[in-house]
Amino acid sequence: MKAGIRQKLWLGLGGMMVIVATISVLTIRQIDELGASLAIVLKQNYLSVEACQDMKDALESIDRGVLQSFDERHHERPQMANISKAKFLDALERERRNITLPGERELVLRLQELSGRYFAVLDGVMDGSLSKMERRERYAATLEPLSNGIRGLTQRILDMNESNMISQKHAALDLSVSARWRVLIISLTSIVVAMLLSQQIHRWVLKPLRYLIASTDEIRRGSLDVVLQTGRRDEIGQLSRSFNEMLVALRQSRNSDMIRLTRSRKATEEVFRALPMPVAVLDTSCRVEFSTSMASGIFGLKPGVAVGEIQYPWMGELAEKSMTEMKCVTLPDKGFIQEFVGNQERFFRPEAVPIISVADPLEVAGSILMILDVTQLHEHQEMKRGLVSTVSHQLRTPLTSLRMSVHLLLDDAVGTLNVQQADLLVGAREDCERLVEILDDLLELKRIESGNGALELLPAASSALVHEGVAPFANDARDKKVTLKEAVAAGLPDVVADAAGIRQVFANLLSNALRFTLPGGSVTAGALREGEYLRFFVEDTGTGIDPEHMEHLFEPFYRVPGQDSRSGAGLGLSIVRELVEAQGGSVAARSQPGQGSVFSFTLPVYRHEEPQRAGTMA
Repeated sequence: MKAGIRQKLWLGLGGMMVIVATISVLTIRQIDELGASLAIVLKQNYLSVEACQDMKDALESIDRGVLQSFDERHHERPQMANISKAKFLDALERERRNITLPGERELVLRLQELSGRYFAVLDGVMDGSLSKMERRERYAATLEPLSNGIRGLTQRILDMNESNMISQKHAALDLSVSARWRVLIISLTSIVVAMLLSQQIHRWVLKPLRYLIASTDEIRRGSLDVVLQTGRRDEIGQLSRSFNEMLVALRQSRNSDMIRLTRSRKATEEVFRALPMPVAVLDTSCRVEFSTSMASGIFGLKPGVAVGEIQYPWMGELAEKSMTEMKCVTLPDKGFIQEFVGNQERFFRPEAVPIISVADPLEVAGSILMILDVTQLHEHQEMKRGLVSTVSHQLRTPLTSLRMSVHLLLDDAVGTLNVQQADLLVGAREDCERLVEILDDLLELKRIESGNGALELLPAASSALVHEGVAPFANDARDKKVTLKEAVAAGLPDVVADAAGIRQVFANLLSNALRFTLPGGSVTAGALREGEYLRFFVEDTGTGIDPEHMEHLFEPFYRVPGQDSRSGAGLGLSIVRELVEAQGGSVAARSQPGQGSVFSFTLPVYRHEEPQRAGTMA
């Protein structure tokens, strides 16, 4: 059986590892020898050199003391000679215990003999009973020659050890040079083996893998007819055979998938065309891939047509926006379009939903344009508005008569009332006034929604709008012991607004804020800059609103549960939204239970190049 890639790699790498390991062991052994040699030099020879030097110093001190003892002025020198003698004998003993070199023992024995004779003569020279002349003669005749002999022996021992240290140094250098050459041999051998092994790896592995990569590129481009060579018996050959088997399975799967896909696509297109609403699937270039019959017949969204070629520019804008933002988008403002189908007025609300790529969730593969028919919903809203308007007008006349009757009775115009009757009529009058406010709000909301009212859009200072909105509530805030403040940022530009409408907006927001703020709290009205808009806000420290109610606050007739039955019919914030949106702004709210609320709205900044104009509510 032929060797596989693993065996080939182990063979090449194993040989190189054996060579590296062998030379490394020899080098380590040689380095250990070098370390041991250096230790001997430092531990033995250095100690002998140190002992010899100490003996020479002690002997020099003794001789100097003997010479100075001839001078009668130096009486302490015999004591110093004894101290130096002790140092000499100590150094001699250290050298005797540290004999390591050939011939060193004989020199040490000779040194002991001479030093014994020297110290015997030294006692006679230092004897004070002799005359100075006799002592000098003994020193010159005996002691000085012995001292020179001791110095000579000490120097010979010192030179012997220093010579050995130098020889050990050269040996260490020789060992380091040898280690350097062996490391160099290791490096060169490793490089040569690595080059040979890389050539073999290229032949064994890289070349077949490159051919395999080229084959996979062919498959990536859609060709499944590639066949790899399978003559090798190693892992590459096994991989090639498995690859060929995979290609066979892929070809069979592709054929069956194509059949199923074609059948499913046809069925999907038939079902899609039968959908009872205009829907079109667009590719990334906003070209229609397929669409329903209604989309093709009403809006001209036929397969192959680019939405930019159709007379509805909002289609392309919605599709591109959905693919760019990767989310469902609709038309701004009213959110629906009007179209005549068969001489019948129809209303549609278009939506564009991005098609997220299966391969990459951060990419889009197109967009689905859905045009929902909201004609019936629009008609229901119109009927509701008409009904509300009719009922409001019909109720106003009898309610006015009822209010007048109650006022006349309370004014004692038709007779005196007792206390119980007066209390009942006061309650009836309050309910009549509440009904009048509700009817007025309904008619105001109807007037704004229908556009039957002119808005005088003129430049206005933000500080003036805030002050005019806050001023009427100063007394109410004082009576409730609530602090009412203004907070307008400095240097704000003018806005385009209807001053009367903004006063009504502030009135609704401030009345709500004061109603739900306890004594000792505060209400703040102000404005700040946000790009091309100014944001006006009313912030209170009241009871706050639960999160589940926030999205419904600006809907008509919506009241947060738990409010007083006399707090209103839930139309004030709806009127706020309609008034602000009619002036080109938007409303927002945020709140936390127990932490107060912030209601805000935006108005566009006035641009001086634009002509001043009066508009109507749309």
